[in-house]
Amino acid sequence: MTLLTTGRPPVAVRAASGLWLAAVALGALETVIVVGADQAGDNPLPGVLFRCTVYAAAILTTLRMRAGRRWARLALALVLGIVGTLSLIIEPISWLVDGNSLSAATGDADLTWWAIAASRALHVAAVWAAVPLMFTASANAYFRATGRNSA
Repeated sequence: MTLLTTGRPPVAVRAASGLWLAAVALGALETVIVVGADQAGDNPLPGVLFRCTVYAAAILTTLRMRAGRRWARLALALVLGIVGTLSLIIEPISWLVDGNSLSAATGDADLTWWAIAASRALHVAAVWAAVPLMFTASANAYFRATGRNSA
């Protein structure tokens, strides 16, 4: 059966969309952990609202990508694949560049630290797995066949 007879996206596109949705879920989990562990009494509402907006946009864009929208594939790859990844890794990299020790941090780490680290690592892994799947031969054929550039 071909794409044109089944109407279903290929496995690579379905897997990529599942990974993007997993990345959103992991980001939401990290948000819940961070807000729940906030001991400083900071107002987390602006950050939570921003993240919820990004998560909603990511979900909608993922659904459009799965439906064959080329713009959505590019938006996911460029905006979330590059800029989003940088936003997730810049903090730990900056922390290490400032001379902090990973072994000291892990030695003093509590359950919250490990939960945040695990959710972030899995989040990044999901993104890094999703991006190349969107550009496999079967995915490229799907996006060409659907010919959908508009919303």
